[in-house]
Amino acid sequence: MSAPQRFTPREMIGKLVSFDTTSHLSNLALIEFVEAYLASHGVASRRVMNEDGTKANLFATLGPADQPGGIVLSGHTDVVPVEGQDWSSDPFSVVEREGKLFGRGTSDMKSFIAIALASVPEFLKGGPQVPVHFALSYDEEVGCLGVRPMIDSIIRTMPKPQVVIVGEPSSMKVVNAHKGIQSYNTKVTGLEFHSSQTHLGVSAIQYAAELISFLMKLAGEMRERGDASGRFSPPFTTISVGLIKGGTAVNIIPKSCSFLWEYRPLPDADPSEIIARFNAFAEEQVLPRMRAVFPGAQIETATRAQSPGLGARDGDPGETLVMKLAQCNSAEAVSYNTEAGLFQLADIPTVVCGPGDIAQAHKPDEFVELSQIAECERFMKRLADFVSGRPV
Repeated sequence: MSAPQRFTPREMIGKLVSFDTTSHLSNLALIEFVEAYLASHGVASRRVMNEDGTKANLFATLGPADQPGGIVLSGHTDVVPVEGQDWSSDPFSVVEREGKLFGRGTSDMKSFIAIALASVPEFLKGGPQVPVHFALSYDEEVGCLGVRPMIDSIIRTMPKPQVVIVGEPSSMKVVNAHKGIQSYNTKVTGLEFHSSQTHLGVSAIQYAAELISFLMKLAGEMRERGDASGRFSPPFTTISVGLIKGGTAVNIIPKSCSFLWEYRPLPDADPSEIIARFNAFAEEQVLPRMRAVFPGAQIETATRAQSPGLGARDGDPGETLVMKLAQCNSAEAVSYNTEAGLFQLADIPTVVCGPGDIAQAHKPDEFVELSQIAECERFMKRLADFVSGRPV
């Protein structure tokens, strides 16, 4: 066996960022690197592949794999695109300046993965009494797709962990609640006609506007309902329309119009309410008027992504442990979505805690502050002490 590879956290961040794992590309080069690194420390890995074999989740265990109560360090390996963004440096080469590391994924969320991997020698020192599991996923950025088969595999093949720590950027605060996300593509098909003959055509844009107006009314209703917990910002379920496409020319009644929209329900809200009410309005109120002119008119809504929220489980021992490791006295709630809700749905206690600020995610010149890197290093050192039975 080759000598154990060692990287500082800064070196490991640079290495992981150098792999272009934008969601439409493969992540296998990064996975192969991590496998080889772990193997150099005598740690075996297990892949959970996607259907066409172009991407993989990676699962690995340090310490007694058959022991329950382990700690799962979870993170997604994919990043969002850089095309069309104005970067001041190569997004896939980490640049340090003004106390920050710049590069795609430095905040969301390769720094957490890198620091955890760089900590492997510390976790293994003296032999961990509590297992530490690595769970690296693909396609989080396009709907938390990849982690689902890995969670299924974890449930089937290993004892129940004590807690999953999803290392999304939380400024190293412990997050025990976040909103869900549901996103859709609605396509409206009408009938083209000369714009002087509006009574003979069916304007897809006009009826799409009605549907969007209905969504905005629902958004107002959600705002009025508010958030009983008082923890979220904004303090209500949100609805947003992000992209509209339609029409051909100003003097042609448009045949087609499509729009992308989403809502982010509070974790205790019924995640199916909004889509059910939207579909009912479309089918009962809008479509009959369209088909009265053109029987072939259509309103079709396809699901793009669905991911559950994370509900607070106050007093959970796993959460209490992570708060101790992070030296936090209270847990936070956030409005962004993560894979944590899917772990919780599988009855695995889960929290979010990782370096960086979500405000930097997905932006050009994405960065993580060096102070956050140092804080996460201290977190991993305390975790290493805990799993080895040393005082924390």
